[in-house]
Amino acid sequence: MKQFYFSLSLLIVVLFSSCNTENPTIEISSEDYHHAVDKLTQIMVHDIFSPPVASRIYTYSNIAAYETLNQESSNYHSLSDQLNNLSVINPTKTNDKVNLKLASLIAYLDVAKDLVFSKEAITTYRDSLYQHWNTLNPDELEAAQTYGTTISQQVTTWMQKDQYAETRTMPNYNIYSDDPSRWQPTPPSYTTGIEPHWSKIRPFVLDSAAQFKPQRHPEFSLEKDSPFYKEVMEVYTVNREMSQKGDESPEVLIAKFWDCNPFVSVNKGHFMFAVKKITPGAHWVGICKIACRQTKTDFEKTVYAYTKISLGIADAFISCWDEKYRSNLVRPETLINAYIDKSWAPVLQTPPFPEYTSGHSVVSGASSEILTSIFGEDFYFEDLTEVQYGLPIRPFNSFRAAAQEAALSRLYGGIHYRSAIDIGLDQGIKVGTLVNTKVKFLK
Repeated sequence: MKQFYFSLSLLIVVLFSSCNTENPTIEISSEDYHHAVDKLTQIMVHDIFSPPVASRIYTYSNIAAYETLNQESSNYHSLSDQLNNLSVINPTKTNDKVNLKLASLIAYLDVAKDLVFSKEAITTYRDSLYQHWNTLNPDELEAAQTYGTTISQQVTTWMQKDQYAETRTMPNYNIYSDDPSRWQPTPPSYTTGIEPHWSKIRPFVLDSAAQFKPQRHPEFSLEKDSPFYKEVMEVYTVNREMSQKGDESPEVLIAKFWDCNPFVSVNKGHFMFAVKKITPGAHWVGICKIACRQTKTDFEKTVYAYTKISLGIADAFISCWDEKYRSNLVRPETLINAYIDKSWAPVLQTPPFPEYTSGHSVVSGASSEILTSIFGEDFYFEDLTEVQYGLPIRPFNSFRAAAQEAALSRLYGGIHYRSAIDIGLDQGIKVGTLVNTKVKFLK
């Protein structure tokens, strides 16, 4: 009998020990996804991607994550056959217990790596995660890698047909013209217009870049009683009044908060250097993160939110850039220096592309509609996106209120006329509304 109890006790110990040695499940949280998005943003700031190109990087990376997560979801639809030319994704599972959250994050990083210049930086980040996950459960990691990369490769194949590569070989913007209404490069670096062929990029949801072609801006005129000249004078007058109030005036603070210029040239004596910042799209991606954290969203909703806002931002840039190089309108700085006050300078550095419509306005309008659809009306949040650049937190009572301020900031910055702001905001709202109504995310 003693031998029986000894054998039974030994069996229990062995079984208990066996259970304890099983590899634990790799837990992936919303914070892991936020960290990956933040890492991609940091790399894009370092690589100095233009706002339109940055929007493309965010969108394809998030789509890869979303599709990996939601091929068999009971809550979310796949985006296959919903986005332009995205055919059905064919997933390949090595077993029925693939960690979809882990695979989703792997797919995100896999696509992101192909899109940035600093591939080593994102590879190092990814490999550090792989090393940690491998110590927890190597089999689970291997299965997730196989599944995630199977889908990310299909997204990459679709991505490679969006005309981006073709636009890299198209001619630069022709800046030579005697027409005073035509955009010209501006101080201090006089950079040639960026991404003049962006309207040729395949949209994600829009039926074409010109789907929401805005009404024409006021007819160019330097006659003092003309609507256009009055808009020029508004920019001049508002900025003169702001300068009298000083750098701490509410208008100056708003302008600087929403600057989001990824490459500001600074002259110091004989030296010129760049101050790197996030793009307008990255600012709204940051607001998305704030809303997700504030509402404690789960992993699935977090990926959904990032994907949906990325789609809106990307199509907003395509829509906006289509109009910019169609209207080719001169910036306030050029006209004011030539015809009104040669010593005048805007609060913000004028970005290197035509004026109409305002990119901040279009992107903010689209983003605010999409975030409102996800998190609701009257969503109070404190925007700390710019804290890392030495700017204070700004509170907002809704996403739409933030969008209206972002749009108006371009007047305060001295880089846009009133029409580009107001009509651009409406243009963006139309893009955001289209994403909200046309793309079915939720089942």
